Amino acid sequence: MNVIGVIPARFSSTRFEGKVLADILGKPMLQHVWERAKQAIALDELIIACDDERVAGVAEGFGAKVAMTAKGHASGTDRICEVINPIDVKIVINIQADEPLVHPAMIDALAGALLDDPEVFMASVMKKIASPDEANDPDVVKVVADKDNFALYFSRAAIPYLARNSQVKEPLYYKHIGLYAYTKDFLFIYRNSPASSLEKAECLEQLRVLEEGFRIKMIETKYETIGVDTPEDLEKVKAYLGTHRL
Repeated sequence: MNVIGVIPARFSSTRFEGKVLADILGKPMLQHVWERAKQAIALDELIIACDDERVAGVAEGFGAKVAMTAKGHASGTDRICEVINPIDVKIVINIQADEPLVHPAMIDALAGALLDDPEVFMASVMKKIASPDEANDPDVVKVVADKDNFALYFSRAAIPYLARNSQVKEPLYYKHIGLYAYTKDFLFIYRNSPASSLEKAECLEQLRVLEEGFRIKMIETKYETIGVDTPEDLEKVKAYLGTHRL
């Protein structure tokens, strides 16, 4: 098998309990994510990984393949590793259960980045930020990349910082969309690496990869996403879907 997609879906959430089952226009959020991921051409298989029977029951109800995992996982990455450990697969796509606007083209582009270049072990997605409010919102993770679109740094701060004597009047900001592709081997290297100081400072797991000296290929997308962390985010998604055809 070349590419498998896994949607880690945890019922418990500090800021929004049960958000993966929250209703969006008549369907649970998890179903929106699954239906859109199913449209990706690159995926040979798509699995929802969960630790709660309520999530499993809903997912099986709309036709998804479900894998039950241990409850004690600290992150979605750990949950994915449990699921894919016994599977013979080259590339794993981590699809966030709280990204109901995820576009299948993002998944295909991520898979292609790893399939086309054996030197790329991990890839993720970024999008230009149009709103100054987004650039200054600590809940919107920003990324800066080099000329070959490999990530230099991720931050909750607005990066690049606009210095007082900067010759750049309107800096270009990119937000990071939490969709990842890894080779299976690198996924376990990443998971087994200790949490880094930068990761702890920013509360961003992907910084562990950079601090360990590895590279993350960034794929630019034109498609908008709205991650759901709070009930207010959920209302933003509903409003967006009410005025946009996807």
